[in-house]
Amino acid sequence: MIILVNRLGKSGAFFASLFLLFTLLTVAAVSVAGEKSDVLLKQARDALALGHIDQAESLFEQIPAPGPEGDDGEFVYSRMQLARMSFSLKNLSKAKKYSEEIIAVYPDNIEAKNFIVSVDRAVRPQWRKVIDDCLRFLPSLMKGASMTLLLVFFTMIVSPVGGLLIALGKISKMQPFSGISWFIIWFFRGTPLLLQLFFIYYGLPAMGITLSPLLSALIGLGINYSAYLAEIIRAGIQSIDHGQTEAAKALGMTYAQTMRRVIIPQTYKRIIPPFANEFIALIKDTALVSTIAMVELMRAADQMFNAYFNITVLVLAAFIYLVFTTVFTFAFEKIEYRVGVYERR
Repeated sequence: MIILVNRLGKSGAFFASLFLLFTLLTVAAVSVAGEKSDVLLKQARDALALGHIDQAESLFEQIPAPGPEGDDGEFVYSRMQLARMSFSLKNLSKAKKYSEEIIAVYPDNIEAKNFIVSVDRAVRPQWRKVIDDCLRFLPSLMKGASMTLLLVFFTMIVSPVGGLLIALGKISKMQPFSGISWFIIWFFRGTPLLLQLFFIYYGLPAMGITLSPLLSALIGLGINYSAYLAEIIRAGIQSIDHGQTEAAKALGMTYAQTMRRVIIPQTYKRIIPPFANEFIALIKDTALVSTIAMVELMRAADQMFNAYFNITVLVLAAFIYLVFTTVFTFAFEKIEYRVGVYERR
């Protein structure tokens, strides 16, 4: 500085002194402003804690916008508090104004931008909010619903076959087959499906068998519903008059031919209603697979509800479940009508 003053002379020394004085005053002003903002912020918080809303609002508004050096976030905090207070009091125009003050100073502030979006959404008509919620949530819900349908259709294909084999095994006169079938029905009907899914996904790895969530869900649902359908099929088979079995034997048919050509075809009409009940219950039971890290319809709805706390998510999920059950109900009614057509002649 001394060398610079010597080179500039008296006039240069005068201007250098003015610059130094201006810098010192600016720093002092910023320091004082910062201290003042801290004091105002503390007083506003205390007033808010005591429930003095008007006093807190007045103190928050006195916190000035930051200078070139910025601040420690007092301005953003104060304006966001004012915006939230105004929003809670249904004064949406003021809430938006305070958020826009932040954007004017900090154009990239995400919190203020999101709050403005919330304010804009709050002023929309209720019907528009519902439509916006549906458009926002339906894609994720439909993705989860597709997984639900995959589980349902797989179980619907596998469990009737498994149930038929178990039912035939139970009514068989061969003790090993009847004993194994009885145990399967006893165990899988006597324990909760949730416990079975837990054992397959979390318990089998302890025995050295690790399965993916999807494969665990398919196995658990398939075996569980096979056990339930086995009893329905067994009851349907045994409801057929024994005289038909005797007649088939008289014609020279084997046991397998009798079952395939005479007995089982006649059980279709009788077992369709209980089958329909089981498969409708299956649509809702698929929600249990969410406990083994699978994202199906219920898990997707739960995740979005926890993220947005928006009841529309649950309403949409309930509607999708109702659509599924309604479609399956009408489908089984049509199947029952077609299968029983000979009885109406």
